[in-house]
Amino acid sequence: MFHKTLPGFIEVICGSMFSGKTEELLRRLKRAQIGRQKVQVFKPAIDNRYSTDHVQSHDSSRVPSRAIEKAMDILSQVDDNTRVVGIDEAQFFDDTVVEVAQKLAYRGIRVIVAGLDMDFRGQPFGPMPKLLAVAEQVTKLSAVCVVCGSPATRTQRVTGPMGPEAPRIAVGAKEMYEARCRFCHEPFESEIRMSHLPRSSFHQTSLETGHTGESA
Repeated sequence: MFHKTLPGFIEVICGSMFSGKTEELLRRLKRAQIGRQKVQVFKPAIDNRYSTDHVQSHDSSRVPSRAIEKAMDILSQVDDNTRVVGIDEAQFFDDTVVEVAQKLAYRGIRVIVAGLDMDFRGQPFGPMPKLLAVAEQVTKLSAVCVVCGSPATRTQRVTGPMGPEAPRIAVGAKEMYEARCRFCHEPFESEIRMSHLPRSSFHQTSLETGHTGESA
């Protein structure tokens, strides 16, 4: 049977930790497999939280993957008949992952990338801003703030190095990180907030003005 080659494009799934990024990546990959498209999945070798040879979500869903030290290595490992490439935890790669995604898309491959858009400080994380810029489709997911229950878009580091000089990358899961909303997020324990209003006042103000962080 003749299959027309589909045009390549890039999809980015981003958000905080525990927002379901990997789960959504796996859902799209499994749908592609149901459609009889060959899928290959890659992740950075540094991400060994659950498995060295699988991409796995926090709810234990998983698919086989290859651990990669350098993003450029992906290009030589993608088979000629592969139609969909998944890349998880893209924030751990350097900016060359953007070039890799672009080259794969020009080869007619659908590239699905998942990663944290912000680090624990609330700053853009690694190559993610550039990936968001070149993608044809962007999906931003939110978690639930463990403090107040609002939509959470940020990741709070609760154990390990947390000061201003702390390394950006520290691989961990629920034992090290929490999902937080903008107002409950505290990048550094010793950092002075821009406003001195108590946290409850922030949320009261939001409720009074109707700005709860939820989309219409």
